[in-house]
Amino acid sequence: MNDRRIFLSRLLVGAAATALAIPASADAGISDHKIVLGQSAAFSGPAAQLGIQLHTGAKTYFDQVNAQGGVFGRKIEIIKLDDKYEADLAAANTKKLIEVDEVFALFGYVGTPTSNAALPIFTQAKVPFFAPFTGAQSLREPFNKQIFNIRASYFDETEHLVDRLVKTGLKNIAVFYQNDAYGKAGLAGVERALKKMNVPMLEMATVERNSTDVAKAVEKILPKRPDVIIQISAYASCSAYIKEMRKAGYTGQFYNVSFVGSKALADTLGAEGPGVVISQVVPFPWHLATPIVAEYTKAMHKAGIQDLNFSSLEGFIAAKVFVEGLKRAGKNLSRDRLISALETINIGNYDTGGFDVAFSPSSHNGSKYVDMTVISKEGKFRN
Repeated sequence: MNDRRIFLSRLLVGAAATALAIPASADAGISDHKIVLGQSAAFSGPAAQLGIQLHTGAKTYFDQVNAQGGVFGRKIEIIKLDDKYEADLAAANTKKLIEVDEVFALFGYVGTPTSNAALPIFTQAKVPFFAPFTGAQSLREPFNKQIFNIRASYFDETEHLVDRLVKTGLKNIAVFYQNDAYGKAGLAGVERALKKMNVPMLEMATVERNSTDVAKAVEKILPKRPDVIIQISAYASCSAYIKEMRKAGYTGQFYNVSFVGSKALADTLGAEGPGVVISQVVPFPWHLATPIVAEYTKAMHKAGIQDLNFSSLEGFIAAKVFVEGLKRAGKNLSRDRLISALETINIGNYDTGGFDVAFSPSSHNGSKYVDMTVISKEGKFRN
């Protein structure tokens, strides 16, 4: 009987020790050697370059960290799924990433409709949603503990654009926007900015997502002869619209928000590109005096990638900030610890290298940075 008691006692002690060795609330996507992230974005279709470029920049940074041993011995893996910039595919991908692939966090989604489709899914699952490539207010208000935004909002971008235009005397402003959550978010930003400046909108016209059928939008806006057309769409439709308007004799200016995909827009416009203006939410990717740009350039070239652009720089910066959060969360990583750690990042204690990021327990909007660029005669950019 005594032997039996001794055996049971040892069994209980062993079970208790095993329980202590395994975190009671270990989150999915974490092991001793790996952290798994998930990304749903456009990797095919008319918006493909946005997803491709953002992923390339992020993966370049993650690969660099992995080559140095990872974060506390854990290497970062990112599973990417193609949603073709369609909301229903993004929702399905999000469920798969969370329920089947069991990722630790979601990273670098591209677009407002796609991110909005994922929002209720990751919110219910309490999975962090980091650095979506969108400036929509729906991912900023109301406050959502799971969402961390690296880029400025569309309100920030459009206010910067409108302020610049009105102050230079260009007040006859029309808007060409994508007929979905993204386009409407940008339109709301323009309307808000114009109202602040007490300037009426001249006209507006739409294009469907993933479409280049711009004939009706040309017919609607062209007769009004606006000084400027602000475009809130992706590069394929914006390029098609600029070309058709020029062909019809329009000689005014075109302004775009950053989501358009600057490099892709310049490439698709070709000879029609010079003079087209694009607002940016990250530093100029060819200004090597900016430390984060120098770091990005060195890493990209080391990886054999020569094509530098705003979108891949944004991915690179987002990955760097995410890794800083992982480091601050410590060895005993969890989703809650990551969120708390990210909330300690601010301008006073962290510098990405020329791009300010500041989070807090009450605000996960990391930046309000907006700059302006214009496509040059060589198909490159000036700022």
